[in-house]
Amino acid sequence: MVRNGGCAAKLGPGVLSDVLKNLAPIKDEKLLIGLENSDDAAAYAINDDQILLQTLDFFTPVVDDPYTFGQIAAANSLSDIYAMGGKPLIALNIVCFPVCEDSKILGEILKGGMDKIAEAEALLVGGHTIDDMEPKYGLSVTGTVEPGKLRGNCHAKQGDILILTKPIGLGIINLTVRAGMASEDSSKAAIETMRTLNKKACEIMGNYDVHGCTDITGFGLGGHAMEMAKASNVSIHLDYHNLPILDEAESFADMGFVPTGTYHNRAHCNGNYFSELSALSEDIIFDPQTSGGLLISVSKKTGENLFKELSENLGIHVKIIGRIEQKEEFFLYLDE
Repeated sequence: MVRNGGCAAKLGPGVLSDVLKNLAPIKDEKLLIGLENSDDAAAYAINDDQILLQTLDFFTPVVDDPYTFGQIAAANSLSDIYAMGGKPLIALNIVCFPVCEDSKILGEILKGGMDKIAEAEALLVGGHTIDDMEPKYGLSVTGTVEPGKLRGNCHAKQGDILILTKPIGLGIINLTVRAGMASEDSSKAAIETMRTLNKKACEIMGNYDVHGCTDITGFGLGGHAMEMAKASNVSIHLDYHNLPILDEAESFADMGFVPTGTYHNRAHCNGNYFSELSALSEDIIFDPQTSGGLLISVSKKTGENLFKELSENLGIHVKIIGRIEQKEEFFLYLDE
């Protein structure tokens, strides 16, 4: 099975924004979160006690092993529900696969996905397949969340701190693995990060008065942080020296192993961010991720306890990486 490159292949954020802004806005009092803020999932109030969450994601292979690709793609899709503070309930497979390929490969992809869905305590209930020249796989996921625990990217508040639950640098490491340059340790670390569910992080987050949340995927930490800042009308300051970065990612970026998506992400944010960083450090921040961690916005007082519990359960890569200020000239500030 041939993978596409360093990260999940998606339209650049600028392309998506241009398309969505031409669609008529949807007005419905039960639609709590829709297209307006490029959030992780749609949120629809079924009744006073329950909110329905709906998301969809799929992409081309980022690793060679079919089973592992299935795990990663499923974890990535399920992550959108966790980012909203919810619990996934059911999932549908979305499959593009060439009919000329060995069907055993497809079986391994689907097995990897099904195992992750089971780990999430959700149910696989069907799906749809089409013949395509390049394999693609993902899920449409339906979940629910209680009204008081809905976490959108538009809910960040001035004075909050930002907690990140997984390391970044996945796009760079995946690219170097494809080139045969990454060490076995780096490859394993990237795979383990990508196939790890954000389930535990979401469960812990649900015990605290968290304001906002998003997950870090194709638009990179910088792109998703800027989306949060715009949606919440605040300014976000990211502290580079506090970022959790996968081993070897910086050194490989310095050698030129930078995914094309990095430049698209930076270009999309151009004019909306101010940077004190080198181009190399910006490459890390705008590196496109696959199945990355949760970016959580929470008050400083509450955040200290949340950070402690997340660290105890998830490990050393959980970091406090920035803060939220009132809206300044730029939405995003990249600090040393």
